[in-house]
Amino acid sequence: MTKEAVSDAAGVQIDDATFQRLSIFQQLAEKWNPRINLVSRSTLSEFWTRHVLDSAQLFRYLPAESGLCVDLGSGGGLPGLVLAIIGKQTVPDRQHVLIESDQRKAVFLREVIRETGCKAIVRSERIEQSPRVGADVLTARALAPLPLLLGFAFRHLRPGGIAILPKGAAFQDELTAARDHWQFSLDVFPSMTDPDGHILRIGDLRQRAVDQ
Repeated sequence: MTKEAVSDAAGVQIDDATFQRLSIFQQLAEKWNPRINLVSRSTLSEFWTRHVLDSAQLFRYLPAESGLCVDLGSGGGLPGLVLAIIGKQTVPDRQHVLIESDQRKAVFLREVIRETGCKAIVRSERIEQSPRVGADVLTARALAPLPLLLGFAFRHLRPGGIAILPKGAAFQDELTAARDHWQFSLDVFPSMTDPDGHILRIGDLRQRAVDQ
């Protein structure tokens, strides 16, 4: 993997230090994965393409200004740690909150944060029980169907915040189901790493009024 490939995915020119931090993340993931299954074993050898680049592409859809980002169900740090590591260089005042209920994975996330110096904190809590974050931006990868995911987003976004959510080929079915309960603005972008994938940018999220 090259820093140019990561730069192309993220939409910003990353420097050598950022690429080194991403390499540290990859090395730690390889070390920890046999113990706590951060990613599927079959994809570990493709960690850069299947996971780092897939996460880095979300960076181009984040607002340019600093703010507060929350990543739900962070697991192995995808996409939250990748976005925090890139953000350390390009948006140093942006704060990242990673919510992960699995205590072992939370320990891993904290080790990567220590080793890379990225500006992030970990909440080892269940998403629905964690205190409201009031985030400007929310991300989540392979966490839940959209109707449930938007409920989590509504809890943790500030009014006017946006959600950046990668989804697969069946995203239209999830959108149809979500619109039964939620109103929102929507932009859809093609994934750069998955020919069947899409990235949803959702804003103006509000609950749909229930007919009396």
